[in-house]
Amino acid sequence: MPTDYQQFISRIKSKTGIDLSLYKETQMKRRLTSLYEKKGYSFFEAYFQGVTRDSELLYEFLDRMTINVSEFYRNYKRWEVLEKGILPKMLKRVNKPKVWSAACSTGEEPYTIAMILSKYMPLSKINILASDIDEKAIARAKLGIYPERSLNEIPVDMKRRFFTREESGYVLSEEIKKTVTFKKHNLLAEPYGTAYDLIICRNVLIYFTEEAKDSIYQKFSKALNQDGILFVGSTEQIFNVNKYRFEVEDTFFYKKI
Repeated sequence: MPTDYQQFISRIKSKTGIDLSLYKETQMKRRLTSLYEKKGYSFFEAYFQGVTRDSELLYEFLDRMTINVSEFYRNYKRWEVLEKGILPKMLKRVNKPKVWSAACSTGEEPYTIAMILSKYMPLSKINILASDIDEKAIARAKLGIYPERSLNEIPVDMKRRFFTREESGYVLSEEIKKTVTFKKHNLLAEPYGTAYDLIICRNVLIYFTEEAKDSIYQKFSKALNQDGILFVGSTEQIFNVNKYRFEVEDTFFYKKI
């Protein structure tokens, strides 16, 4: 007969897509017991019922399961450059750009790209690859439910078009979710795809050594088509662009030459 904890992890997986069995049981049980006792619960079954009823409790639980922090349209002005400056030129060369959101965390970034591309083409033509090393983050991305703070910078028209406010949070529309394909990928250890027109990798490489960054930039360059664009985060400016066959297209945007 399943224990209280085993029933809890089974129900959480069904509800959120997060598989707590991937964690060491002793450590996870201790972490979760501490969390639910602070909220006045005495056992996992009662805590699960609370998480089901209370969206704030659900998001507190999800936040404890992952350290990933992201937002839609994070650093809004850079996305504006992508929408109004980069993409119009790209779409003169290619009808359907091949796009990769690398180290995508909980999905805000690739879904943002899809929303922006929807201004130029039907959603049925958009297919973005999104990858991350963290299976739990990918599970949350696929779930497509976000707290209000993740939508701080999103334009009002995009929020109205693609989100529904529910008790559990802001629920992303299925039509946008279908534009993104998620997969687990390790930037340092696994092969990259090829022939990309746009690669977005933001606010991740700051955690890597210079040697690791050098290797990743070389691989990104090889993965891009000529004239393809690499879009990096606001603390990740590349200074030796020629080394990677890049030139500066705009601040934090690099074109493969």
